[in-house]
Amino acid sequence: MKILNLYSCLGGNRYKWDEVTDIEVTAVELDPELARLYKERFPNDKVIVADAHQYLLDHYKEFDFIWSSPPCPTHSRARYWSIGANGKNPIYPDMKLYQEILLLEYHFKGKYVVENVIPYYEPMLSPKKRGRHLYWINFNLPTELNDRHASVCQGTDELNRLCDFHDFDFRTYKGDQPIIKMARNLVDYEAGRTILETAVGITRKQNVNQTTIFDEC
Repeated sequence: MKILNLYSCLGGNRYKWDEVTDIEVTAVELDPELARLYKERFPNDKVIVADAHQYLLDHYKEFDFIWSSPPCPTHSRARYWSIGANGKNPIYPDMKLYQEILLLEYHFKGKYVVENVIPYYEPMLSPKKRGRHLYWINFNLPTELNDRHASVCQGTDELNRLCDFHDFDFRTYKGDQPIIKMARNLVDYEAGRTILETAVGITRKQNVNQTTIFDEC
């Protein structure tokens, strides 16, 4: 299965994909330091340092499954709530998020997932909400993603807890992005695994009383 993993960061979503099916992953990340760490973590993946938004437009036809996690700050409730504090002013939401959804929905023949935060406005194009994330997706999304829940913004040992939670030492990152923000936003690998399982037709039922784990289309 040829997979395109856009804005790949440290591959939180990708961590358990090898347990699902045979895959060939191309990861695109603009931050060279994140790309370096991703390559160390997943040495068999092809890692490209490039603009993921443009790479999608140029190469989407080459893949069977595409996961995109565009930058979320301009959409986030946290930034909206901070307007007026510390001299922050309103900024335009980055509409590349919706450009990618429309491109994939109307032109891509495979299966796709676009993941982002819950925004401060009413989201467009009918995403599915799961936990702290929204998913735009062209196949049935399980109502339960089997994702674990980390406690964020709590306690002085938050970074240590998130390192354990994601099975990665974020302190190895030597780039310019805030480490704690990166750790908070990384997709849980169990959610990533469950979504890929769904894309390839694998259903994990959680108990015998459950008749279906899927929303209606």
